[in-house]
Amino acid sequence: MNKNRLEAFSDGVLAIVITIMVLELKMPEEEHFSDLLPLFPVFMSYILSFIYVGIYWNNHHHLLHSATKVNGKILWANLHLLFWLSLIPASTAWMGEHNFAKATVTVYGIVLFMSAVAFVILQTTIICLDGKKSFLAQAIGKDIKGKLSDGLYLAAIIVSFFNQWISLAIYLIVALMWLIPDSRIEKKILENQN
Repeated sequence: MNKNRLEAFSDGVLAIVITIMVLELKMPEEEHFSDLLPLFPVFMSYILSFIYVGIYWNNHHHLLHSATKVNGKILWANLHLLFWLSLIPASTAWMGEHNFAKATVTVYGIVLFMSAVAFVILQTTIICLDGKKSFLAQAIGKDIKGKLSDGLYLAAIIVSFFNQWISLAIYLIVALMWLIPDSRIEKKILENQN
């Protein structure tokens, strides 16, 4: 299979994920600015999730750009990632509609953690096919940033049982860590072009 087809399919799924999230934003019946206040938690959940989907879209693009070929294992690993990302709208809506209640923040964190695990599985599957000396393997290195993110997600999930606001702060910190696309792969791409 051509990796461009895989990327196009993934882009389509992520576009649908974002569309579903925005459809969860229900406008109030009344026309006053004060009527928007109850929507604040839903809107904040949407912003955080939009950023996360954007981060995955950017890094997924770089990841697939670095792959030299695609096989069935990569297709399934990619579908696994898309499965977890497709749960973001449901967990986002639940969290926003219930004003960041502890259980909703916990479930949101589980979805984020499993999305991160699925991304690592896809990344590892690509490296296995292309080889340990491949472009991607060299760019990723020890993946300290990825491991730190996973650890922060796990910590946030545990903390969410006691204080969901600290967990939300941790989710935001992880998002800020990844806001700029993974520069390790970008640097390797530029090195190879020169």
